Amino acid sequence: MSKLIKPVDYEALLDMKQTEQGIKLIKEFFQQNISTELRLRRVTAPLFVLKGLGINDDLNGVERAVTFPIKDLGDAKAEVVHSLAKWKRLTLAEYEIEPGYGVYTDMNAIRADEELDNIHSLYVDQWDWEAVIRPEQRSVAFLHDIVNRIYAAILRTEYLTCETYPQLKPFLPEKIHFIHSEDLLQMYPDKTPKEREDAICKAYGAVFITGIGGKLSNGEKHDGRAPDYDDWSTVAEDGRMGLNGDILIWYPILGHALELSSMGIRVDKDSLLRQLQLEGEEGREQLFFHQQLLNGKLPLSIGGGIGQSRLCMVLLHKAHIGEIQASIWPDDMRDECERAGMPLI
Repeated sequence: MSKLIKPVDYEALLDMKQTEQGIKLIKEFFQQNISTELRLRRVTAPLFVLKGLGINDDLNGVERAVTFPIKDLGDAKAEVVHSLAKWKRLTLAEYEIEPGYGVYTDMNAIRADEELDNIHSLYVDQWDWEAVIRPEQRSVAFLHDIVNRIYAAILRTEYLTCETYPQLKPFLPEKIHFIHSEDLLQMYPDKTPKEREDAICKAYGAVFITGIGGKLSNGEKHDGRAPDYDDWSTVAEDGRMGLNGDILIWYPILGHALELSSMGIRVDKDSLLRQLQLEGEEGREQLFFHQQLLNGKLPLSIGGGIGQSRLCMVLLHKAHIGEIQASIWPDDMRDECERAGMPLI
């Protein structure tokens, strides 16, 4: 309960009926915008994948996947997905998607080890997307261009939401600020990574922090990232490391930075081998996904995930993600939230 934030004098600006209508509005409008902006085709995604193929997202490497046996496959184990970071790249190859185009899907997942609070739930829903790129597009400049286009779609969705519900006032800045995690460390050397995110987001309103996953000059990582999808160890043309990052905004209702998207240019053969070695995970080279990549059967790509419930939470000015989605919460958290004016679904 210590992580629960209870904003003083918080009052939901939309009732439950308006909230449900607002969720539908946001999801339909943003989905259409992002698919048009990035030229993405909708595909159907799995809820679970077979264990041992290297397809599931390992997140920070410590989270346990929900696992169950499949009777008709001799009790072979399946895992509920954490995200579809690697599955999408296999799909690009299977559908023979051309450079400049891609796919997106509604991803639903269970993260049983999540620490529950205002923005973290056992249930994860996001738009997972992936697009084929050319070799010359594996650059920081191209990454920033895609971030700007995604952020523009978020701003358009905020405008529509506030026009539909005038009691909601827009607060996101017109532009997103870019900074590398090493530069952020140099700005705030005495702060933790989360404190640095709060400081930079409060200053600029919306920020894209690059270079997530590699060790910084203090020997620590800004945040964890699996070594086999985002390319965080490549030296880009600006001299910094990493072709990935997170979109964060300053959320005044909670008084903290809030991540809306994790994304990046994906590993090629060289960066995959380098990152597996850096993390001591060379054994993964023999897994199905990794063999497909190492043998040149997967296209170069960029991709990420955009939180659906988080985006709705922000644009509808809610204080707890449980006001947006139905999940399981501790009884004491439900009681505390009820008293704080943020009843959970």
